[in-house]
Amino acid sequence: MYDRIFDPPEKESYFLFGPRGTGKTSFLKTHYPKSPYFDLLDAHVIQDLRVSPSHLEERLAPNYQGPIIIDEVQKLPELLDEVHRLIEETSHNLQFILTGSSARKLKAHGVNLLAGRALVYNFFPLTVEELGGDFNLEKALKYGMLPKAWTSQNPKKFLQSYVQTYIDQEVKMEGLTRNILDFSRFLQAASFSQGSPLSISNTSEDCAIERRTVTNYFEILEDLLIAYRLPVFSKRSKRNLIKHSKFYFFDSGVYQTIRPRGPLDSDSENYGISLETLILQQLKAINDLKSLGFELFYWRTRNGIEVDFVLYGQRGLFCFEVKSASHARDRDFEGLIEFKKDYPMATAGFIYGGKRHYTHRGIEVIPVDTFLANLHKRFL
Repeated sequence: MYDRIFDPPEKESYFLFGPRGTGKTSFLKTHYPKSPYFDLLDAHVIQDLRVSPSHLEERLAPNYQGPIIIDEVQKLPELLDEVHRLIEETSHNLQFILTGSSARKLKAHGVNLLAGRALVYNFFPLTVEELGGDFNLEKALKYGMLPKAWTSQNPKKFLQSYVQTYIDQEVKMEGLTRNILDFSRFLQAASFSQGSPLSISNTSEDCAIERRTVTNYFEILEDLLIAYRLPVFSKRSKRNLIKHSKFYFFDSGVYQTIRPRGPLDSDSENYGISLETLILQQLKAINDLKSLGFELFYWRTRNGIEVDFVLYGQRGLFCFEVKSASHARDRDFEGLIEFKKDYPMATAGFIYGGKRHYTHRGIEVIPVDTFLANLHKRFL
C-alpha cells in the first residue's frame, strides 16, 4: 500500500471521481476505517436502496455523526436526492463521500451533484511522488501506473483483465452500446490516435463503423473516465492553429494493452507515445492533487509546428516538449522556440531520454527521470 497524496476535506461532503482501479476505495477504507460503507457494486445493497432510498438513513446508527462512504454512486443516481435531503434536513453532522468511475449515468439523469453542497475531486493512478524509490521508468511505460498493475506479479495479465472488465461491466452491462464486437474494434482503432489530433472520420474508416457511432464511442470513453481530449491553446493566438483536440487513454499501461501490434510497429514509436502519455498523466494528477489550478492544452499550427503540453494559470505559463531520444537535436526545439516568440513570458522545458541537464536557447533541457522526480516541486 502506497501513501496517496490526496488530502480530503475534514467536514465537507465531496465526490471522488476516477477510473476503476485507481485506488479510490482502498484509500477511503484506510482513511475512514470505522465509517459506514455502502458498496453499490453489491447487488443486495443496491437493490435495497433502489427499492427505497430512505433505507440509507435507516442503515445508520441512531444519532450517527461523521463520514459516510457511498461507493460507485453512478450505479444509482437517484440516491443523490436522499443524500441531498440528509445533508439539508437532518440535524446530524454528516459528511458524505461519494465515489464514481463514470459520469455517464449522472449526466443522463441530469444530476446536479448535490447543487453545490459537495466538493468535486479527481483520483488518479499512482504518481512518481507516491512511489518514491520504487519508481521505475521502464516499468511505468510498459505497464502504466495503476496500483495493481504496479504491485501485480503478472501486470500484463492484470491489464488485459482490466480492459475486459471495463468492456463487460461498464459498457455491456450498462447497455452503453448494443454491439460489443464493434466497440472492441473501435478501441483498437482509437489507440492509433493516442497522442495525436483526433480525427473522427479517420477512426471511423479504420474500424469500418459509421461516424456518428464512433463519435458516441469516444464520448463513452470520456464518460467512463478512461480517456480525455487535450484542447488547443489559442489564447491571443497570432497564428493559424488547428482546431482538433489531442486524444489520450488515461494510462500508458492501458494504452499499451489496447494497442494492437504488427510487424510494422516500432518499439521506439510506442515508447515515445507511452512517455508522452506518462508525462501528461503525471501533469494532470499533480495539477489536481496539489490544487495548482492550471488548464492543460497543447499547441499546433496549421503548418505542423507543435508543442506537446501547455499549462496556463495564475502560477504562470509553461510549455513542454517530450522526446524519448537520448540526444536532443536542433530541430527538436522548433516548437518551443516558435511558441516563445508568441508568448515570451512562457517557461519552456524540453523533456528527453538523455542524462544531461542543461539550457539551450533559453529552454531548460531536462532528463525525464529528473523531471518526474521533481514534478511535484516544479510549480509550487
